[in-house]
Amino acid sequence: MDQEFFSNLEKILYEQDIEKKFSQFSHFYDNFKSGKISFNHEQISIFKENINSNLKLLHPTRIRRPKFVNSTHSLAKIIHSIAHIEFSAINLALDASYRFKNLPEQFYIDWLEVAEEEIKHFNFLNSALKELGFQYGDFSVHDNLEAALKVTQNSLNFRMGVVHRGLEAKGLDANPFVVAKLESSNHPIKPLLKEILMIILNDEIKHVKKGDYWWKFSNQNQYNFIDICKLFNQFSLAGKKLNINARLKAGFSIKECEDIANFYI
Repeated sequence: MDQEFFSNLEKILYEQDIEKKFSQFSHFYDNFKSGKISFNHEQISIFKENINSNLKLLHPTRIRRPKFVNSTHSLAKIIHSIAHIEFSAINLALDASYRFKNLPEQFYIDWLEVAEEEIKHFNFLNSALKELGFQYGDFSVHDNLEAALKVTQNSLNFRMGVVHRGLEAKGLDANPFVVAKLESSNHPIKPLLKEILMIILNDEIKHVKKGDYWWKFSNQNQYNFIDICKLFNQFSLAGKKLNINARLKAGFSIKECEDIANFYI
């Protein structure tokens, strides 16, 4: 690899071999932290579909999520669903770092750090899947996060609002419900999964907080968050059952949480 930031990230972002992707990122990130990477902000960013060809895609409404985790198969299906969200989040963090130019250095530091943590989350979940006798790609997935990436590719404001302050915050809301669902399982892997989900929750609060900061940085009071929910209603960014404590830590106000909970599309 040469030592230019955006050209390296383009290769990593669109690499389809997962092991190669993670290895290339690790090498690149070490060089970045060592100050060996230069920035060419004139580099043109490309956009192409980035769903792994090994994955079976279904529309989000056709994905059936188990209500109970009383079998290894249903447990694996839930873990696979979260693993796919985490893998998609890797690409979202990489894409933010790659696509948006001429920003303060802290922006690139933040989103590469997010990418590294999302890789960690994916590897935890993928190891748990393998322990259950499954692997990533064994179940159908949806491309909702990829769709959000596509429609926000030309706006830092919309990318931060929709993806990193919107959809990622919904992950904060979902986490306690997944943990509660796991409580019904007697599988010996349950304590490990609960530990992984706690790590993910604490890290995702930091990720949403970064999204909050850069949304406000790019927003310049142009929109409030309900405006974003209305503009991008196809992603259902608002919901009634919020993880208020996690959202407050991530930068939301009580008033915003009340507005989101009361918002109906």
